[in-house]
Amino acid sequence: MEHSLYRRSDTCRLCHSTRLEKVLTLKPTPPANACVRQEQLGDEQPTFPLNLALCANCGHTQLIDVVDPAYLFSHYVYASGAAPAMVRHLHDYGRRVIERLRPSQGDLVVEVGSNDGTFLRTFRDHGLKVLGIDPAKNIAEQANKSGIETLVEFFNAGIAREVRAKYGAAKIVCANHVFAHVADMQGFVDGARHLLADDGVFVFEVGYLVDVYEKSTFDTIYHEHLDYHRVGPLRRFFEANGLLMFDAERTDIQGGSLRGYVSRPGARQQSPNLRVLEDYEHKIGLDEPVTFRRFADRINRSGLELTTLLAGLKAQGKKIAAYGLPAKATTLMYHFDLDQRTIEYVVDDAPLKVGLFSPGLHVPILSVNTLYERHPDYVVVLAWNFADTIITRHKAFTDKGGRFIVPLPSLAVR
Repeated sequence: MEHSLYRRSDTCRLCHSTRLEKVLTLKPTPPANACVRQEQLGDEQPTFPLNLALCANCGHTQLIDVVDPAYLFSHYVYASGAAPAMVRHLHDYGRRVIERLRPSQGDLVVEVGSNDGTFLRTFRDHGLKVLGIDPAKNIAEQANKSGIETLVEFFNAGIAREVRAKYGAAKIVCANHVFAHVADMQGFVDGARHLLADDGVFVFEVGYLVDVYEKSTFDTIYHEHLDYHRVGPLRRFFEANGLLMFDAERTDIQGGSLRGYVSRPGARQQSPNLRVLEDYEHKIGLDEPVTFRRFADRINRSGLELTTLLAGLKAQGKKIAAYGLPAKATTLMYHFDLDQRTIEYVVDDAPLKVGLFSPGLHVPILSVNTLYERHPDYVVVLAWNFADTIITRHKAFTDKGGRFIVPLPSLAVR
């Protein structure tokens, strides 16, 4: 039965085919960022299915249950500027885009899903005009106060026309880890095409399905991430919409991502990188349902390893906390049944999260100083993609006997 806050999609978001086959089912969860305040603990928090489907027509992998985007994104607790490693990544990424595309001073750069404006600051500091578009009012207010003009809107072709009429065509349109959040991919790409100058480039970064599969990082599957992208289906999708995906490259951020470059046909030379990546995607079987059954088996083995370790530690009377509550933590905690019986509390660097409780399971979120005040024996790094940075920064914790448990991509105690 469908809930009023979500709907079941029966067509592919890229090619509109109805030939969708469900290939992976994870435990239902609340929205991954739906942290609650103490006074909300008694309220019922809805959970929604997490079913992954493969399109037999174009090979695109996607969630088939779509939660109302206004429910997911209108108020947000993630801020790009809260994670030092992400700030460094976005700064280096912005510089690379500038060096490669060579925009002129005064050219317009528009970022869709601009969050607190961290990425756009690199372009502003280079002398470019910048504009952010983001539906989260609370985060957009932060960006505007910091000098990054940000519109509180969901991006589509209509908003693109309004932006172009007011600000002119964009030399660069960016979408970083939001291109997978879009239920209306057609409307999004129509908007990007309309907004781009004739020689403009759409640059996006998304989690890469190759990395999700090879590293078993299943926790990156959650309701905000409707689409699990790879080069082959994307290249064909852009071509069908009058655009050219002319290059792509892999990056390490967020456990493994894909950065794509798109222009109008004829504006750029297509790179051989695309064929190399597509061939590898086919080689490892990402267009075959059986591949995802093997993926499910690996997920289950990872869960058994982690829960066996934690149960043994609890039996010894050890105190266990966790570090970081990124969106993916909700999937991992639900699928592996990690509630407050196992994890007493989570510490997080993001001020917006401290004092709240985790989605659904309601594990308290405390400041990082709590590690040094309560001295847990073990800390599960839920923000495992930043494990090296976290462990290095908290050497004082390990020097006093504390240990970190990194659950993914492979279980490690450090």
